[in-house]
Amino acid sequence: MSRHTISKDPILIILGDTIFDVDLGNMVKSEYSTIGVKEVKDPRRFGVAETENGFITKLIEKPEHPTSNLAIVGLYFIKHPDVLIDCLKENIKRDVRTKNEYQLTDGLQAMIERGEKLTTFPIEGWFDCGKPETLLETNRHLLHETQTSIIPEGVVVRPPVFISPKAIVKNSVVGPFATIADGARVEESIVRNSIISENATVENALLEDSIIGSNALIKGGFKRINIGDSSELEYY
Repeated sequence: MSRHTISKDPILIILGDTIFDVDLGNMVKSEYSTIGVKEVKDPRRFGVAETENGFITKLIEKPEHPTSNLAIVGLYFIKHPDVLIDCLKENIKRDVRTKNEYQLTDGLQAMIERGEKLTTFPIEGWFDCGKPETLLETNRHLLHETQTSIIPEGVVVRPPVFISPKAIVKNSVVGPFATIADGARVEESIVRNSIISENATVENALLEDSIIGSNALIKGGFKRINIGDSSELEYY
């Protein structure tokens, strides 16, 4: 549906499961379309970019045997988005898929094959949120930058933690590395290295290495839990 909002003007595409600390101003000054990349030890679960003389020669989505360690991190500045849309439409028409999915990477590769020049842009401040363990790792990093300044009465805080002023926390131990979001309620619990999302409720529980989705309900138990939005889990 977004293709109807795209014209010939340059666009910036940012994938929603990543967090960046980058100067976008420098990126969009590029003379060419450019893709954010970062060197990683194991690029097999990412798209990777092969380069030559400063330009991308090939983009490969989640290769089994990577020939490059430049992971595509989900940040794209496209100078000619009309060409990208045309390539994506052609890929759909020809049913070009990778791992049984239509991939943005394949559309960008088609642009290269049409003669479009793409470069890479190094991204150092990249925090992956695509898996539970990487999301918790990112949360730990961000907590060193933003910590709570409000400690509710009757609550023991072991920093670094973030407790939203709009959260309710009673008779609990929070931290280290815990985030409690707006509208969340935590009572009679211990929460460490975990994320409690908006309007979630945790009661009489010991949570560690856990992600609790928005509007979820946890009652009782000592668990590592990754539970989605609007779910309920009770122990008796």
